[in-house]
Amino acid sequence: MWKRSETCGSLTLKDEKKAVILNGWVHSARDHGGVIFIDLRDRYGITQIVFNPEHKREIYETAQKLRAEFVISVSGHVRKRPDGTLNPTLPTGEIEILVDRLLVLNAAQTPPFEIDDNITVNEEIRLKYRYLDLRRPSLQNNLLIRSRVYEIVRKYLYRNNFTEIETPFLMRSTPEGARDFLVPSRNQPGSFYALPQSPQTYKQILMVAGFDRYFQIVKCFRDEDLRKDRQPEFTQIDLEMSFVEEEDVMAMAESLVKEIYQQIKGIKLNFKFPLLSYDEAMATYGSDKPDTRFGMTIKSFTSLFENSGFNTFKQIAAQKGVVAGIVSDNHEKFSRNYLDDLVKFAKRLGALGLAWFRFRNGKLEGPIAKFLTEEEMNALIHTSGLNKEEQLLFILAGKMEKTLTILGEIRLFLGRELKLIDETKNSFLWIVRFPMLEFDETEGRYMARHHPFTSPIESDLDKLETNPEEVKARAYDLVINGSEIAGGSIRIHKKDIQKKVFKMLNISEQEADNKFGFLLNAMGYGAPPHGGIAFGFDRLIMMLTGADSIRDVIAFPKTSSGSSPMDGAPAPVNVTQLKELGLNLIQGQDML
Repeated sequence: MWKRSETCGSLTLKDEKKAVILNGWVHSARDHGGVIFIDLRDRYGITQIVFNPEHKREIYETAQKLRAEFVISVSGHVRKRPDGTLNPTLPTGEIEILVDRLLVLNAAQTPPFEIDDNITVNEEIRLKYRYLDLRRPSLQNNLLIRSRVYEIVRKYLYRNNFTEIETPFLMRSTPEGARDFLVPSRNQPGSFYALPQSPQTYKQILMVAGFDRYFQIVKCFRDEDLRKDRQPEFTQIDLEMSFVEEEDVMAMAESLVKEIYQQIKGIKLNFKFPLLSYDEAMATYGSDKPDTRFGMTIKSFTSLFENSGFNTFKQIAAQKGVVAGIVSDNHEKFSRNYLDDLVKFAKRLGALGLAWFRFRNGKLEGPIAKFLTEEEMNALIHTSGLNKEEQLLFILAGKMEKTLTILGEIRLFLGRELKLIDETKNSFLWIVRFPMLEFDETEGRYMARHHPFTSPIESDLDKLETNPEEVKARAYDLVINGSEIAGGSIRIHKKDIQKKVFKMLNISEQEADNKFGFLLNAMGYGAPPHGGIAFGFDRLIMMLTGADSIRDVIAFPKTSSGSSPMDGAPAPVNVTQLKELGLNLIQGQDML
């Protein structure tokens, strides 16, 4: 191999007549009347190289055998492309290399798909041949941006006096909402480590240890159902700070986001991110991670039906439920069949039904219009703000949180269907004052909405035992374009309050001591007030690159079933390995 003097993305017209050496992959080959043109590719770009039989006959004959993805080394001279052959889409599009010498470093089989962004390939095939998929410019660009963001984050946090500290991957199982990945111990048969769902307890202990400001760009693991923005192993930017209030942590995180957007996207965010309480977000958008790039906000009609003759809505209002709706301008999609399909969609989401009205000639028309009085319909028109001919009003009724959530899903669905979302915009939003607890009907007990170490607001401490559903948490989420990008809270730092919260969560003293005794003990030795936040790093990179799937910003992701087609993980292990770990499979395939 001849050591390269340039990359395939660096040469321009100012390098004309320069002698150069390039290494790379054959991207494409074309024979134009006896002259062979090859696009040579590396991760920096593409340069056109030329083999002319009149210039070097012996290397021309070798060039005739070159195929896509051969790895070659060439030397030659830079020359200007002939008039009419310039390629303005490439930085190197004004020049080409007339090749003097050619060395084939490695031949290649015909790849299962073309190394090009403008092709559609089955994802299973892409992941099986990930080493080829990663040669595509779009994926390389995503990972280069990812690498750049690592650098920006570290520099920013070092400047702000954070200490980078690694925490263990092999830890005690302390479930935080999803299933743990368990690792059997060979030295202590029957005992298991767990892979961390987050470094939550460790970073709190680091605050007790006096490190003041900690960060880590860390792998986390959750054994849960997967989707396009979720992987079993994922990366987060983890921060923790001592002697802080919510505003301090949020300001630090917000400034970090602004730095990333300015350096990666060239966007200067000269404003403070707006803030909504959880209750406001649910009432207005039906979501705790609302996409605010379009309107169609939720209107409440509950009070209009408290004394209605329409019993369905009246009973829901009397039971402290909600009657609410959204307004949409007319669209050609809104045929009767489409509206019927929308009702079915609402029912699949869990709604009892979906009422709709069309605004015509100053009146409401729809399947349930006949059940409403003229006074009720006029009140609906006024409260909803209907003011355009053929506008539609969609109404749901039921238990408050469930109904608002479903209405939020319908809002988002229509926003996408009707192309109301301005994809050129970036919407940043803080959601605060979440409910601390939620009641799990299946388990018959309260569960922590974030995690059990989140502090309640001080004024709600007395409600923990009397009105737990009213307790608000000192928690905050950062939402960008309708996706939760970061979430955090001020933590409980006093042992008596932490025990009280464990009791509220139906965690006995024995269980609390068994699972979290090390943290409770640490709190007894002078834990400072502290709080933190964790960014979903993969989701942030998705946002910055415009990728459709989280798998496009991770080098070696898993499929939706949690498998890796490239290397065959997960895979059976042999009986000897199982015996060493003291394990025996109850069910399963024959071991290798």
